[in-house]
Amino acid sequence: MIQKVTSKEQLNICLEIIHKSFITVAADFGLTKDNCPNHTAFMPIDKLIRLYESGAEMFLYQHNGKSVCYFSLVNNGKSVELNNLSVLPEYRHLGIGKEIVEYTKEYTAKNTSAKKITIGIIEDNTILKNWYSSLGFVHTGAKRFDDLPFIVGFMELLL
Repeated sequence: MIQKVTSKEQLNICLEIIHKSFITVAADFGLTKDNCPNHTAFMPIDKLIRLYESGAEMFLYQHNGKSVCYFSLVNNGKSVELNNLSVLPEYRHLGIGKEIVEYTKEYTAKNTSAKKITIGIIEDNTILKNWYSSLGFVHTGAKRFDDLPFIVGFMELLL
C-alpha cells in the first residue's frame, strides 16, 4: 500500500528508510561522509524538511503494516522527477520498486501534464541502470558534478 506523507512527523521514518537503503549503495561505491557528504546515504533531516516544504510529493510504501520504502515526486512542468526511491535491503527483489515505478506512471498521468518521468543515478551503477532500462527508461546522458566523486547518469521514461 502506498500512502502520501502528510506531516513533518513522518519525515523521520522517511529518513530512516533513505539512510538504510542508500548506505548499501554508498558501501558498493566506496562513498563515505568524508569523500561524498552530499550522497543520499548521509542526507540530513533539514534537507528532507526543505524538500517537504517546497511541495515535493512524498510517499511511503507499507508492506505487512511496516514502512519499507520511500520515494518522492517533483513536478517540473514537462516532467516529473522520481527521487530517492529507497527500498529497505531486506525487502528488495519483491517487486516493490517496479510497483513504485508503475504507480509513478499512473500518478503522473492522472495528476500532471508532464510527458515523462526522469531519474538520476550513479552512472556506473549498471545493475540499477539495467533495472530501470527493463522498465522502459532510456539513458539520456551523464554529467560530472564538482561536489560528487562519481558521474550522475540521467534516464527518462516517456509517457
